[in-house]
Order: sequence, then structure tokens, then C-alpha cells
Amino acid sequence: MYDELTPGDIKKMEEEIEYRKLVVRPKALEDVKETRAHGDLSENFEYHAAKKVKNQNESRIRYLERMIKTAKVISEDSAEDEVGINNTVTIEFVDDGTVETYKIVTTVRGNSLENMISNESPLGKSLLGKKEGDTVHVRVNDAVGYDVKIIKIVNTVDDGSDKIRSF
Repeated sequence: MYDELTPGDIKKMEEEIEYRKLVVRPKALEDVKETRAHGDLSENFEYHAAKKVKNQNESRIRYLERMIKTAKVISEDSAEDEVGINNTVTIEFVDDGTVETYKIVTTVRGNSLENMISNESPLGKSLLGKKEGDTVHVRVNDAVGYDVKIIKIVNTVDDGSDKIRSF
């Protein structure tokens, strides 16, 4: 596995694990116990649904614990004038002049719908360590690539408002 995670990512995962163990787990167990009392388990949809919720919660806890255990911890720090993790970057696509703004995050927080791109994506990898004014070639694969120009870098403080992506 060996995902690259920041200390902030690990903290959010630990908080989610604690919440799932202290809040979700007791409720799920209570729901299973309550629905079991409703009679014939072979035809009891509520019982099977409650068991499914309980099992999904336990699976998520194991997944997060495994990710933390096998993570490679990376620093969120970068030079003030360089692109780094948790920086917001405004770029111009050289081909058509389109301007976009993205936040560079780790893979577990990547969300293209919110313009949060992974540091392991082709664009994220290409931007890391670059400075304002640099033109960067983004290589998608051996045959495809494109150029972007870095217009602006904003060093953002990770306020914890974005979530770790669930699977």
C-alpha cells in the first residue's frame, strides 16, 4: 500500500477511527441486537441491513488502521515560492489559454470535483517544487503530454475542512 500521507492526513484518519469506534460501532451493535429480536432472521431485512452497516463500519476501521500503519509520512512544508502539498496553484494551459486553480493534496484527499488534485497525479507530480512563472510539461503517458504555466502559488493552511475520501 504505502500511501504518502501528511501528519494532518493521519490525524484526520485517527479522528475518524475514534468516531467510528466510539459512536458508530455502539449504535450499529445496538441496531443488530434490536433487529435480531424481531423474529425469523432468514426473512428479516432490517437485521441483514443492520449487519451490513456494522460490517461496513468495521471494514472502514480496519482499512484506515492499515493505511496509517503502512503510510509513508511526507512533509507538508515547502519553500514559500514553490508548489508543495496543501498549496493552491493557479495555472494556465498553454495550448488554449484556459486558467484553472487547483489545491495539491495527498491521494486520500484528492477530489477532482473540488479541484483538489493528488500529488501523485501527472499534473500534481509535475507541479511539485516548481515556482511562479515556470512552464511545466505534464507527461500523461509516453505519447501524450501538455504544457502549463504557473501563474500564482498560495500557501494555504490545512484547516482540516476537507475530508478523507471514503471507499
